[in-house]
Amino acid sequence: MSFGGISAQKGYYTKAYSKKDINEARKWIKSGEWRQGFIKASPDESLNIAEFYSQYKKNPGQWQALFRWIADTDLLSIPKGKHPIEGTSLVASVEDSENGPLEKRNSESHYHHIDFQYCVKGTERFGIIDHVTSTPKDKYKPDVIHYNYDAKRVRFYDSRPDRFFIFFPCDWHIAKVNNDTDDQSIRVIVIKVDYVE
Repeated sequence: MSFGGISAQKGYYTKAYSKKDINEARKWIKSGEWRQGFIKASPDESLNIAEFYSQYKKNPGQWQALFRWIADTDLLSIPKGKHPIEGTSLVASVEDSENGPLEKRNSESHYHHIDFQYCVKGTERFGIIDHVTSTPKDKYKPDVIHYNYDAKRVRFYDSRPDRFFIFFPCDWHIAKVNNDTDDQSIRVIVIKVDYVE
């Protein structure tokens, strides 16, 4: 899968954007102006960069505060738990956790929030599910909905300390899936950013 959700494989995994929008977003990503001093990691290739660019422009205050906070915080030594990001309504959730079997992990998406996820220790595997073959499993509960999906059509991506993931409402995902190593222990930073229509 290339930046922007364009794929040669059949299926629908993220919101579509024009080539013009994707090229504009690619230039913006390369410029690094969004980083706010954060240089430890880069966006994963699965990131819908056009959606990131659009949301960043609509809500720069939260995104700038998020990247400043992760740039200025010792993410390995900060205690686990919830940490308010000063001057904003954002809260960083620091989780020491374990990956698990795919069948025991819930798929999810959110209507009003964006999941920023950064694995700062270990390897967290994410699955991104196809919209065409997936159906809601239960009713929407603020702010999450779960899905039945075809496991054969899940795309997997590994999150390590050199890359971060952002899941927008159109990115139906599964977190904390077992990776191919013997170590399933992870430390993850999760920050929910407001989604702006």
